[in-house]
Amino acid sequence: MNVAITGMGVASALGHDPAELYDRLCAKEVAIRETPWTRDDPERFEWWAPVETRPPAWMDARKLDGIDPFAQNAGFAVTEALAHAGIGELDPLRTGIFVGTAKNGTQSMERAQFDVDRAGRETASGKYQIRVWPNLAASQIAMNWGLHGPTLTISTACASSLDAIGLGARFIASGQIDVALVGGAEGGLSWRIGEDGYVPASAYSRSNYGMGANVDDPTKACRPFDVDRGGMVFGEGAGMFVLESEEHARRRGARPLGWVQGWGSAADAYHPSTPDPTGQWERLAMEHALADAGVSPEVIDAVAAHGTGTAKGDVAEINAINDLYGARVGEVSVMSVKGTLGHPTGAAGAIALVTALEGMKRDEVIFTGGTSTPDPLIRFDLVLDEPRRRTVDWLQVNAFGFGGQNASLVVSREAQEA
Repeated sequence: MNVAITGMGVASALGHDPAELYDRLCAKEVAIRETPWTRDDPERFEWWAPVETRPPAWMDARKLDGIDPFAQNAGFAVTEALAHAGIGELDPLRTGIFVGTAKNGTQSMERAQFDVDRAGRETASGKYQIRVWPNLAASQIAMNWGLHGPTLTISTACASSLDAIGLGARFIASGQIDVALVGGAEGGLSWRIGEDGYVPASAYSRSNYGMGANVDDPTKACRPFDVDRGGMVFGEGAGMFVLESEEHARRRGARPLGWVQGWGSAADAYHPSTPDPTGQWERLAMEHALADAGVSPEVIDAVAAHGTGTAKGDVAEINAINDLYGARVGEVSVMSVKGTLGHPTGAAGAIALVTALEGMKRDEVIFTGGTSTPDPLIRFDLVLDEPRRRTVDWLQVNAFGFGGQNASLVVSREAQEA
């Protein structure tokens, strides 16, 4: 496909710059902390990894009243990505926007309903619609830069941002556009929680559903691929990228961070929240991405895994990676950042790609935080404790979501010959 990645920006629980995020991961910082509504309950522990929302300068006070935190995070990350790419002007008709999100304005929606129930219908803001609708992150970006190309919002649960990146790359490869602003965003996890006794229903539902580990140590709250894994921790944030056609990037002298070569998508069609335990459809998405890139599994050096720390999710992904790369025992280095960053749902794949590209630049693979005793099913090199020093020329990134939404991306260090 040879679509250049020329800029990236991030809003995360461990920093708002790719290098800062990577450095803090290397320093073994843990962003996960206890939720405020369980701090006085000695028998119950819940964990989250909220992000400090930093809206970009172009979102002034008047605009912010109508912009949900998830869209603010997207706006910040794309502004940083454009600055990183060094693009001065964007062709309004040859630039597309592709933003993935799973939760979009859910927190604004829940808070608005709480206000109406507590204080009456007069509290309902006239800007409610533009805060909660999922397409408003992409639309705010389009309005700020005056862009009139394809402006699409992708909502495929935790696969959303990888699907957005893959779709944007396909639009470029097809010749319809030259530049794509792509990625994913979530936000509002802690927005106004605690005011007037407000805690959103979504905050309670995840623990009632048994998705989290009831442990008293944040470093053990999420342990991807560990024998003692107990569940996921919700996080948030954004990862946004500038993609360009090879011709466009070469013409302006850009220095790509990497190249999108392949994207794969496949559905489990199995269960609303539980993946097919065989991992066969996750493997199929990975195979599709490799086939789209025109390469075999033998070229992949590292995998940025979905790795949520849930018993069923981890087993399915272990099976998928084992089946695809098992013949190369220990040769493929695998990592997940959710043990320290939490699970940013729709932004998960994009933030994983940010960390993987930063590691690629440093010739290493970041380690899997929170994990100490790998599942004995594993037949790959699960990176633990310290970054693994190695040259990564080919990278695969996974993101798998509720509803059996499976996405995978293949990225190379250098452009490939036609």
